[in-house]
Amino acid sequence: MPPTDEDIAWFRSTFHPIPKPALPDDCIEYSLYLISPSLDASNDSELRLQLREVQKHATELQRQHVKDYIWQRQGFSLELQKEDGLSFLQGRTEYGDSVEDEWVIVWLLRELTKKFDDLWVKLTDSDGEFLLIEASRTLPSWLEPDVAENRVWINAGQLKIIKPASGARTSKRTEEKLNLQQAHAIILSDQKRLMHSISMEEEAFFRLRNYPAQIAENMHHAIITIPRKVAYLLHQKPAYISPAVEAFYLRDPIALKPLQIQENKAKMTFPPQDFVTASVKFPRVAYAQLKSQDFPAPAVFAGTAPAKTDSKGFARAETGMKIHCGFEMLISDSQHQDRPAVREMKILLEDLDSGDEELPSDGEIAKWTQREDNEDWLDINFDDLENELDVRKGQSTAAKGKKSGFGDKAAQENLQRIVKQFEEFLNDDKAGVDGAGLSDDDDDDDDDQDEDDDELEGDGEDKDASFGEDDFTKMMQEMMGIPPDVIKEIMSGKLGPGAQDPASRADLRPFPARDGKELSKVDDSEEEDADLQTFMKQMETELRGHGALNLGSSSPADVKRKATTALQPAGGEGQEEDGEGYELSSDDDIDNEIDVNLARNLLESLKAQAGTAGPGGNLMGMMGLKMPRDENDSDEDDDGQPGPSGVRSTMDGRPRIEELK
Repeated sequence: MPPTDEDIAWFRSTFHPIPKPALPDDCIEYSLYLISPSLDASNDSELRLQLREVQKHATELQRQHVKDYIWQRQGFSLELQKEDGLSFLQGRTEYGDSVEDEWVIVWLLRELTKKFDDLWVKLTDSDGEFLLIEASRTLPSWLEPDVAENRVWINAGQLKIIKPASGARTSKRTEEKLNLQQAHAIILSDQKRLMHSISMEEEAFFRLRNYPAQIAENMHHAIITIPRKVAYLLHQKPAYISPAVEAFYLRDPIALKPLQIQENKAKMTFPPQDFVTASVKFPRVAYAQLKSQDFPAPAVFAGTAPAKTDSKGFARAETGMKIHCGFEMLISDSQHQDRPAVREMKILLEDLDSGDEELPSDGEIAKWTQREDNEDWLDINFDDLENELDVRKGQSTAAKGKKSGFGDKAAQENLQRIVKQFEEFLNDDKAGVDGAGLSDDDDDDDDDQDEDDDELEGDGEDKDASFGEDDFTKMMQEMMGIPPDVIKEIMSGKLGPGAQDPASRADLRPFPARDGKELSKVDDSEEEDADLQTFMKQMETELRGHGALNLGSSSPADVKRKATTALQPAGGEGQEEDGEGYELSSDDDIDNEIDVNLARNLLESLKAQAGTAGPGGNLMGMMGLKMPRDENDSDEDDDGQPGPSGVRSTMDGRPRIEELK
């Protein structure tokens, strides 16, 4: 029985296509389309024929510029694909840690579009439209990551962006997304929506400014000491160095275990013998990975290292030993056996074992190119970096007039660009919570300006971020339990830091007393002073009632002394004792009343953190105070003696206030 219309409607409403998997990390994907009104989309055979021509020219471009280039993981390649009835070329390259590999591919594709006017290239990596990330400070405000898909193209060597439809509101909050079919239709029939910005293009392709010359500079040559078999493999195909370095750099204990047993020396594919000195070419990233590893020689290399007195020979042997281990792990470890490079190397080694091929002699190796590049690019001298920054700011007189030693020319250009962009960011008056204000060639934010103006008061204050005195009073009452009248005094400036001396106040408002009565307003300074002391005693009684002045198991005299010290202003005199406690002089700052409570709360917070990060520790760290380490209660003796940390604690486990002094 055929499905009914209801069945079909239900299927369409519940079926969701499988989403396209996201690109893995450190991977770039590139798609090449031929889009032109002159091309018949229905004639797929003709389209595929022209795509073959593009593919052929790409191969020629590689042979011309990247023939001797060593890719970190995978190289540039194009394959014919068909999706939704449309034929196109596509490739995916995993570049690993070598970001320069990604930009070599961008340069190749850009050069390819200069050859074919109808060729449109779309590039993405794990970050999405990474060309827009490079040009982020020049983008229009509507071009957000969530709407940028299928809008960024390379054509005729230029960066072209598909703009929103004319007349549509171009706010970044309402801009629509484009699918691939819609993007193709716009390119074909609505060329006015294609935006080409020179400033945006310069920023997006800034890393390509030194290409193609920089392609060769991405390589490094070094002379190292390695077994003859390894030298033979690298001479046959220098690109084998990349998987060998990666095997060494990403080694694990299982792969390294056979090298840690000296008896396995005879079983090795590349035994540590018959060493030769040869020049090897590395990708710069691979060489940096190799040199950065602190790797003691495994047991199988016992007795093979040269004397350390020969610093040059020792350095070459140490680098060669790392390469040697990388090749051994690459060939012997099971996790690498499916790699094309490993299969190729095993075929070459089988030819050696069968006698079809022979290892090179010393004379033949002597005829090989012996090139050794300077390694200064590996060194980062932070003094040179500081001088370079000072020169850019015009602040360093010592650094001026002499050549900066920081990096090569490309590194200095990158540094200049970073400093310039950072200074522009800091000086951007339009920056807000979403970042720096973005320049926009189109006046597409005019509609939003009126809304923004309405949200601002006459003095420029944001209404949404402001609150009145009543709101503040209510908030203080809820958080701190301060009486409303006291808060009003604080708000009026009569209490708190910077307030005038209490004895000289001529108009002191009434304060509510604990028994419900009010302290009357006085004009005589002596009566005012007596009333203030009465209020301070009442405040002390209330603090004691809540336990704020209970500082633990110390003696009453010690407690009184500590509390008096905490409540006294700096330089204040000691207080006389009475039957119930102590008195505060009329010169005491009322704000000091909360110091003991604040200390208690901080200690409670630090105790709750149990030695981990938390708000209390962060606040104390920001103030430059290092708190004593608080141990568990079990670490202290019952008599209050110091535990393992050396910090005396109260019976409930809180460190005493005297330990903080």
